[in-house]
Amino acid sequence: MPWLTRWRAYVVACLLLAANAVLAPVVQAGPEPLTMGVFPRRNFSETAKLFTPMSDHLGERLGRKVVLVTSRNFSTFWKEVSEARYDIVHYNQYHYIRSAHAYEVIAHIEEFGRSTIVPTVYVRRDSGITDLTQLKDRSVMFGGGEDAMVSYVAIRHLFQQAGLKKKDINALFAVNPPNAILALDRRQAAAASVGDTILELPEVRAAVDVNGLTPLASAPPLLQLPVAVRRDMPPRLRAEIQSILVDLEMSEAGRQVLRSATLTGMGKAEDRDYDPHRRIAAAVLGDTFAAAPSARRGEPGSPGR
Repeated sequence: MPWLTRWRAYVVACLLLAANAVLAPVVQAGPEPLTMGVFPRRNFSETAKLFTPMSDHLGERLGRKVVLVTSRNFSTFWKEVSEARYDIVHYNQYHYIRSAHAYEVIAHIEEFGRSTIVPTVYVRRDSGITDLTQLKDRSVMFGGGEDAMVSYVAIRHLFQQAGLKKKDINALFAVNPPNAILALDRRQAAAASVGDTILELPEVRAAVDVNGLTPLASAPPLLQLPVAVRRDMPPRLRAEIQSILVDLEMSEAGRQVLRSATLTGMGKAEDRDYDPHRRIAAAVLGDTFAAAPSARRGEPGSPGR
């Protein structure tokens, strides 16, 4: 009977469709890539070269792509931070305390075996300058803009303690700390303001005779530069990223990542570790967020991208 033949054909077709549904591989979209931002402490190409191995390593360990994003200047970088464009971000301490409502610190870097950095004013050995007060009405080259914690904010605090007001100094700004040292070496300023580890960087030693420079004054050591993640990141992912970073020195692959970034390690960090930086920023700039960190910590993270 034709109807029976058609019925059998229909049943067979249904069974085949069901079998295909069971046997066919399940296609799922992978997790979205994470973006990792690194501030322009060095020039654009050098930053990309140094931190690409770290973003690649994170991606391999997390099982999802991590895209490194670098900026050519601090203003562009800060715009991306203020809009919470990065999932993971490595920046300076002042950037962190300004963005702590949207980002949560998870680690700090270590350079040359040290977890702290000393804000330092350098002069040329042949300058005849032996005291900070001698810089009144003279040019000081700051290694970054007015949002540079070590190279500007902490040094401004040092000048305050020496009785020098903002108007007493002819402030010049290099695009980054290495360029500030280069400008001092070329006599483009009477002094340069940077972190003390800058003179240890290979690119600085290749361009400048560091023996011709000497520290004039130093501020107390500050905890090194932070790494933070978005506050709306799932806790498990946040903990996984922190674990990968602080354990880098435990494996040869991780140590290679650190060497590529000219780092010697990473340590765990939490928000309160940057309260000393907040107090300095409050004293120098009068920032309300810096003066009242506990109030800031309760704020929700910024909206997603």
